[in-house]
This record gives sequence, C-alpha cells and structure tokens, in this order.
Amino acid sequence: MRYYITGHTGFKGAWLTQILVAQGHAVSGQSLDPIDGSLFELAGLSELLEHDHRIDIRDAAATQAALALAKPDVVIHLAAQPLVRASYEDPQETYSTNVMGTMNVLDAIAHVESIKASLIITTDKVYRNINQLAGYKEDDPLGGDDPYSASKAMADILTQSWVKSFVSPPTAIARAGNVIGGGDVSRDRLIPDLIHAFTNNTPALIRYPQAVRPWQHVLDCLNGYQLLVEQLLSGGGAGAWNFGPPEASVIPVAEVANLTAEEWGQGATWSSDGNEHPHEAALLTLNSDKSRMELGWKDKLSVQDAIRWTVDWEKQRTNGKLVRQICRNQIEKFLFLS
Repeated sequence: MRYYITGHTGFKGAWLTQILVAQGHAVSGQSLDPIDGSLFELAGLSELLEHDHRIDIRDAAATQAALALAKPDVVIHLAAQPLVRASYEDPQETYSTNVMGTMNVLDAIAHVESIKASLIITTDKVYRNINQLAGYKEDDPLGGDDPYSASKAMADILTQSWVKSFVSPPTAIARAGNVIGGGDVSRDRLIPDLIHAFTNNTPALIRYPQAVRPWQHVLDCLNGYQLLVEQLLSGGGAGAWNFGPPEASVIPVAEVANLTAEEWGQGATWSSDGNEHPHEAALLTLNSDKSRMELGWKDKLSVQDAIRWTVDWEKQRTNGKLVRQICRNQIEKFLFLS
C-alpha cells in the first residue's frame, strides 16, 4: 500500500512514517522543513521515503503536483499550525494553513485517481467547549474560542461539506487530544517543556496546572487512525471519529507533571509560572465510544504507561542509543500488546 502523509516531518507524522514503513508500506510525505532537533531529523527518516516534498499546503498547485507524482492509495492529512498560543501570535497564518491548506489538500485528492481513502486529522478542540464533565460526542456542536480551535473547527466543517459537495474518495475525520511520546520537541507542550527543564536540571514552569486534558501515547492515537483507514478501505468509516483515552487518563496538568517528575527522578521539580496567558480551555474530554464499539479501538497504554514510555525514550536517546532503533523497539512492543 502506498501512503501520502502531509505534515510528515512533525511529531505525529514522524511516528506514523516509521509505523507504516515497519509494516511494509511505501510512504511519501509533504511538509515544511522539520524544526531543529526534531524526531524526523534525529531518526533520519528522509531516507525511508519514496518522496520527501518540502511544500507548504497553502501552495495549491505544488500540492496537487506532488500528490499526483506520488500516486498514493491513502492520504493522511496531518499538516497544520498546531499550537494555541502561536495562533494568537499569528492568526492569519493559522487560518490560512489550517483552513485553506486543508481545502487545497482535499482538492488535490479529488484529482488523483489512485487514491482509495483519505483521512483528515483535526483535533478535540473543534468542539464548542462549555467545560462539561461529559466527553464530547462526534455529533456535538463545533466551535472555538481561540484562533487555533476555530480554524480547526472550520477545517472540520469544510471537510464535511467538501465530501458532500464534490466527488471524493471515501473520507473520514479523526479528532484526538493531547498525545505524548518520545521525540516531541514542539514548543508550548507540557511533556517537551518538562523534559527540557529536567534535562537541564532546572525547575519546569507550568502555565495551567489545574487544566484537565485527555492524555494518550502517540502510538495509541495513531493505532486509531490506522484502524479507521482500514475501515475506509473496506467500505465503511466515513464521517467523524473521536480517539480519546478512557476516563482514568483524563487528569490535570499538575498530575502529569508530578508523574513525569517522579519517573524522571534526579530531584526533578516543577512550579506554576504565575503569569497571565492567552485563554486555553480549562476542561476538555472526548467520548470515544463510537471508535471503541465500531472499530474495536482502545488505548493499550494507561497515562502512567505513556509517561513511562516517553521518559524511557528520552533517557535512551540521552544515553546515545540510535533514535530510529528506540522508536522501532517501542513500535514492535506496542504492536504485541493486546
């Protein structure tokens, strides 16, 4: 099977690339250049790809040409401006990338006959957040109080409209929450910030210690995406799907910080930074019953396991083990879990 991943140089994209290659698939990708110290670079993933395109998804003509060249069976659209705080700093880039970029990808997909299925990745933040305790279901209203959340809700609605309005291959939308795992170096993310501080023997500063989030390992999330693609290829799976962890893994930022510090050891500590920050949701959870019942998906790793795997990954890298081998070992271990 031939896969095409947009955003393949990002955190999820780099892990997904390695999973697909390990399973014997041919993979091509389209993305901006990876950030310094990225998993993509550390694992040398460019050499595993059939095509490694550095093309902005806002370039419609180049996106269509690259996709036509790759002739994939499956497209997984991950490319995005993914950060809430960055969306306040540059809202125009956020909207143009997440909305118009998604439209360019959808339009390019419609022009490539080889494509049998496409999966558009949005986020748990597409829902109109009213801080409810119950997890949001796929048919709950969409919204967004910050530019990032609003732009992803718009991309989600755009995708729903597109597949109803134009001839397209079987298409689904996946909505997931906070994923963690080894090799994430993005700014303004909890685990990377904690690991960076702990590595440098400095206290980590946390913005919103009491904010509650759904935490899951990146391999659990990507396993859901793969099951959904399989469903699309077998004639089902259209529409929107949530991939969030069980209730036990929906915990406050402070608890995740405590668990990570404990796992890291060496006197690792953190504290609240006490400063004013742009709005972020205080409570956000997903109801993933649909994915569990209809796809047979579930998280294989608890939040404690996910943190343990992440810290272990980082410690192995610090000790000089080859990054691609660390990833391969964790992927193989994950696939054998029930």
